Amino acid sequence: MSHRSINPTKRLVVWLLAVFVLVGCSDSAKEQLVGFDGSTMGTSYSLRWVAKNDRQVAEIQQAVEERLALINQQMSTYIPESEISRFNALRSGEMPVSAELANLIQRSQSLSQQTGGAFDITVGPLVNLWGFGPEGRIVSAPSSERIESLGTRVGYQKLGVSQNPPLLTKATNLQVDLSAIAKGYAVDQLASLLVGKGINNYLVEIGGELKLSGNKPNGESWKIAIEAPLTTERVVQHVLPITNIAMATSGDYRNYFEENGVRYSHTIEPLTGAPIKHALVSVTVLHISCADADALATALMVMGDKKGVEFAKRHDLAAYFLIKAQEGAEFESVATANFDALLKK
Repeated sequence: MSHRSINPTKRLVVWLLAVFVLVGCSDSAKEQLVGFDGSTMGTSYSLRWVAKNDRQVAEIQQAVEERLALINQQMSTYIPESEISRFNALRSGEMPVSAELANLIQRSQSLSQQTGGAFDITVGPLVNLWGFGPEGRIVSAPSSERIESLGTRVGYQKLGVSQNPPLLTKATNLQVDLSAIAKGYAVDQLASLLVGKGINNYLVEIGGELKLSGNKPNGESWKIAIEAPLTTERVVQHVLPITNIAMATSGDYRNYFEENGVRYSHTIEPLTGAPIKHALVSVTVLHISCADADALATALMVMGDKKGVEFAKRHDLAAYFLIKAQEGAEFESVATANFDALLKK
């Protein structure tokens, strides 16, 4: 399972690019795109919405910063006093938590069950072991003994969550890491904040995970680009005219280390404790919930090109896969029927 860290020096370099065409307009009576950018969770964020003026920008920016600060204080493993860090510091036992954290962990557990453990928020110790977590990079692959030892602390079934009252429990020294769902969750939260302000034409993006609603000022759909999975340059693979949907992408080609000619991906398979080894290089998921899209993209990436495509079709997911080609073209693309259907709306 891929854990994109909440630290600017460690996180997966974003390779999903939002294409913003900002429409300037000197006549304040005409609709235009307004908004602002910032930093959070070790990456950047951007909000754009359609308005006749920018009078709400300062008010919304303050509300956004407060909401993001609260989410980080609940869910960041890079803040020692955050709720999740304090729970992780327990060797065993239980701890009261906020309703928001309990709800997201309950959703994560449901997604773990749905994906057969391909998505697992307890895989953090293995991510750290392979050098892709808060403890920093490594230059040599860990021993099989070390992987097996830490594997005893991994498994979503070992994590308990109650929502009434909000409570987390664990019987062993497991670690929870929400970085494969937290950015999507934050996108959903900021989108809800805009709707609460009466804004229905918007684009919210955090580190490449995004949610869109309505249209741009000229009535056109938002256009979002999926980047080709290349390590040497940034090239657009596919442009999507979409709206009223959330989108998340997972890939393995920018965050890795090499040893003796072998490349080790940051995406860890929870059952084996080792980086994935298959032909799938990226997967994009469209979903009404950005949190779900974020987690499902990770799960499909873990499953790989064959099991992932099969799972997406069986569960009617809107997913787009880029796969290393056996011959000829550098990449093959596979889109589910639901993915194609959303583009035609």
